[in-house]
Amino acid sequence: MSAAAPFQVYPAIDVRGGHVVRLAQGDYARETGYAEDPLALARTYAESGATWLHLVDLDAARAGGYTLQPLLAAIKSGTGLRVQTGGGVRRRSDIEDLLAVGADRVVLGSLAVEAPSTVTGWLEAYGSERLTVALDVREQDGQWFPASRGWTRQAPLALGTLLGLYADAGLRHLLCTDIARDGMLAGPNLALYAQLRAWAPALALQASGGARDLADVRAVRAAGCAGIVLGKALLEGRMPLVEALAC
Repeated sequence: MSAAAPFQVYPAIDVRGGHVVRLAQGDYARETGYAEDPLALARTYAESGATWLHLVDLDAARAGGYTLQPLLAAIKSGTGLRVQTGGGVRRRSDIEDLLAVGADRVVLGSLAVEAPSTVTGWLEAYGSERLTVALDVREQDGQWFPASRGWTRQAPLALGTLLGLYADAGLRHLLCTDIARDGMLAGPNLALYAQLRAWAPALALQASGGARDLADVRAVRAAGCAGIVLGKALLEGRMPLVEALAC
C-alpha cells in the first residue's frame, strides 16, 4: 500500500424497507433492526470524522433495481461523505444513474459473480476508481466460492479464478466478505485476506465481516488490507468510530 492510499475505514449502512438493519451470515430471515434513520446515521458518522460511507440496498441486492437514489442524494448533499454504494446494480444504466446522483464508487456484487465479462467491460469504460467489485464468499471443500442474489446463489467459478479475471482486467477496489462471519462479531478472516493478497497483491482490498473491536481493525491493516467495512460493531457501540478512524 502506497503512501497515496492510506488505510480507509468505511462505516456501513445496510438499508432494508427504509430502515437500518444487519443480517446474520447474509440470512434475510435473521435480521436485526436498528432505530437510526439512515440519513441521521450517516450524519453521525460524518460528524465522527468519517470520509467514506458504504451504503447497501439490501432489498435490491436480492431482487435487483437499486432504490436508494433519494437517500444517496441526501447523504451526498447533507454530509460531505464520499459514498460507495450498491445492491441490485445489474445494468449499465444503473451505474450511470448512481454516478449522476453522486456515488463516488458503484459496488457490483451479483453481476460481478454471474457476468464477469460484462463487469470487466465496465471497468474499461468507467475506470478502476469508479467501481468496487464485492465478492461475498463461502468455503466449501477447502475452496472459496462467491455467492450472489443476496447470498442465495453460489457461483460456479472458484474465488481464485474469478479474482484472476478481474486482476487482469485492471480492477483496483475489491471488497470481500466471509459470509460465515458477517454480522456474527467473530473476528475478520485474516487467512482469507492473506490468500487474496497473495493472489492479487496490487488490489486495494477492503475487509468485511466479523470485526468486533479496535484490535480487529489494526489486525486487518497489518494484514495489508487497504480498508475495512464496519457495520454491527459500530451500530452496537462495541467500538467508537473516532477511535477506529484513528487506527
